[in-house]
Amino acid sequence: APSAPVPMPIPQRPPGCPPGLEYLTQVSLITFSVILGWETNNKYQIKNSLGQHVFYAAEENSCCNRSCCGSMRSFVLHVQDNFGQQILTITRPLMCSSCCCPCCLQKLEVQAPPGVPIGYVVQNWHPYLPKFTILNQEKDPVLKIVGPCWSCKCCVDVNFETEMVGRISKQWTGALREIYTDANSFGISFPLDLDVKMKAVLLGACFLIDFMFFEHN
Repeated sequence: APSAPVPMPIPQRPPGCPPGLEYLTQVSLITFSVILGWETNNKYQIKNSLGQHVFYAAEENSCCNRSCCGSMRSFVLHVQDNFGQQILTITRPLMCSSCCCPCCLQKLEVQAPPGVPIGYVVQNWHPYLPKFTILNQEKDPVLKIVGPCWSCKCCVDVNFETEMVGRISKQWTGALREIYTDANSFGISFPLDLDVKMKAVLLGACFLIDFMFFEHN
């Protein structure tokens, strides 16, 4: 039987850090992978660079929403720590999708603790490039994310650059897994001293990018 995941040790929580986000103060790279995502609510494992378990995330959604709206569906993601405490809520409203219409843009809200917004991800209109802005809790722009004009690349990672401070990488997992499942894997890199709340919002941006560009309908 596979061994249980090794949890990341609990760091000391600095002043002003939302409960549970102290884990992010000690990392400059996190990875997440879908552990269940075949016509069901997605579930994710989130680990640090040492492979230690940091968070679990689970999608809350209805079968009707998944079936009718596909990758454009609204969702609520519940992110828990190793003790089962919910430390993040990530919400995406249902929005139309059109590269030709600036009013049909995606957005997402990140809350920590649940019910307290700490930041937002908003899509910026562009005729062919995926572009997003990370906003803080006052909705001031903090970071920009720019992806490639063609996100479906074979045998290589797909990188979404974060304004010279890091990147979100869709990691190539092999032809069979890429074609026949939604079991995607991502890596998120950022400066160690980046505001912990913005690290959490970047995690939310990674989920949005996964749904928009890499989940099969």
